[in-house]
Amino acid sequence: MTGRTVLTARWCDLALLTWELDAGALRPRVPPGTELDLFEGRALVTLVGFRFLDTRVLGVAIPFHRDFTEVNLRFYVRRRAAEGWRHGVVFVRELVPRRAVAWVARAWYGEPYRALPMRHRIHQPPQPSQPSAVAYQWLHRGRWQGLRAAAEGGVPPSVPAAGSESGFVTVRHWGWTATRDGGTR
Repeated sequence: MTGRTVLTARWCDLALLTWELDAGALRPRVPPGTELDLFEGRALVTLVGFRFLDTRVLGVAIPFHRDFTEVNLRFYVRRRAAEGWRHGVVFVRELVPRRAVAWVARAWYGEPYRALPMRHRIHQPPQPSQPSAVAYQWLHRGRWQGLRAAAEGGVPPSVPAAGSESGFVTVRHWGWTATRDGGTR
């Protein structure tokens, strides 16, 4: 039986901020059947900001919901499978500006989405030798909070090196969440 693709989109203008956190703080959030995936013995969490573009559900573009911003906080887990380790993420919180997107993601995937007012700013310089920058913000309890990142000018995009911290936090093909009945999906 072949699976049907439910969601397609392009991720653009990514900003990732990664730091180490005590593994004990994450263990209560690790879904059953998975374990913390450590990088060089360290538990990492990442705040990710990006833009979903050309989003489609079952191949259909939903008006006013094709392009939107997301910011998520995630940490890293792995699960043993017949073919070896499956490396994935667990989302602590996912923010989007559209209530319908948050509702569908919670209902279909059990993900911790929340809808908040959001804004973003993308700076693409006219010359490739100049730095580019992105900023993602969300309004929470009357205050704007956010994530900003800048890239050096003249440095072309590249795929993270295997075994690097950048590769560890970006090469993830699985996502798990604990279900209400104590299982995992």
